[in-house]
Amino acid sequence: MSLDPTLAGRLKRNQDGLVCAVAQQHGTGEVLMVAWMDDEALHRTLTTRKATYFSRGRQCYWVKGESSGHTQRVLEVRLDCDGDTVLLTVDQVGAACHTGEHTCFDADVLLTAPVDEVSRA
Repeated sequence: MSLDPTLAGRLKRNQDGLVCAVAQQHGTGEVLMVAWMDDEALHRTLTTRKATYFSRGRQCYWVKGESSGHTQRVLEVRLDCDGDTVLLTVDQVGAACHTGEHTCFDADVLLTAPVDEVSRA
């Protein structure tokens, strides 16, 4: 089996044939991690509901949590308006980041708005 041709035709891949995949926690909207998918990884994710990514470094597929136990059960997958990013809404069990942190975005806050600016928004 392969990715539905209609969906495959909508994808805008980078020079390596990959699309960006953003994993977001169901219920909270917290962004957990960013990874990459090719057509096969997206097909596997859609059919198994297990987040499957393509490792650019190892040049292989990996199912999130397969070795760590920190799994992502996929509840929803959306394609962005440009077709170059997929958004996975997941139920994350354990840490999403390979460092052991809950999210890959815990460590480096580069900018944050003062409280008064947030309340005016």
